[in-house]
Amino acid sequence: MATSPRLRLLVVSFLLATAPVLSVAVRFYVGDSSRWADNVNYTDWADRHEFHVGDWLQFDYKKDMYDVVQVNETAYEKCDASSPIMSYSRGHNFVFQLNHTGRFYFICSRAQCWNGMKVSVLVQPALPPPAMPPSSHASRARAAAGVWRWPSLTALVGAAVVGSLPFPV
Repeated sequence: MATSPRLRLLVVSFLLATAPVLSVAVRFYVGDSSRWADNVNYTDWADRHEFHVGDWLQFDYKKDMYDVVQVNETAYEKCDASSPIMSYSRGHNFVFQLNHTGRFYFICSRAQCWNGMKVSVLVQPALPPPAMPPSSHASRARAAAGVWRWPSLTALVGAAVVGSLPFPV
């Protein structure tokens, strides 16, 4: 039995519309394997990474020992958590999305800030999705750490509409 071109187009359109799309957002574990704890040089850690809008910072920490407080630059320099932008101390981790360009400042308010438990990250504009497979080692690492997302319902509906258009058989 021969398959009609219209049915083939519908199937191909459906498959393309529902295929996952790679976004280049990256989740960074603050402090890498040391996580959010004392005796980690977070300045060096931040200098080794490049942050972009849409990336995520994950702070993993010991609940009763540490917390995460987002502050402004002045409070960061003074280790002052009295007027936080945001404070998180419940649970054992906190995930924060870098949602605009500029510098973000985070400290631990439980006296550890004075021992260096603070991090400042400079966020660059978002990277465009890769058009072709990455060729360099650095690009490959960023793409491998990307986030898979499903396209919108609009694409699926559009594919169904295109597939139902009358084509000569």
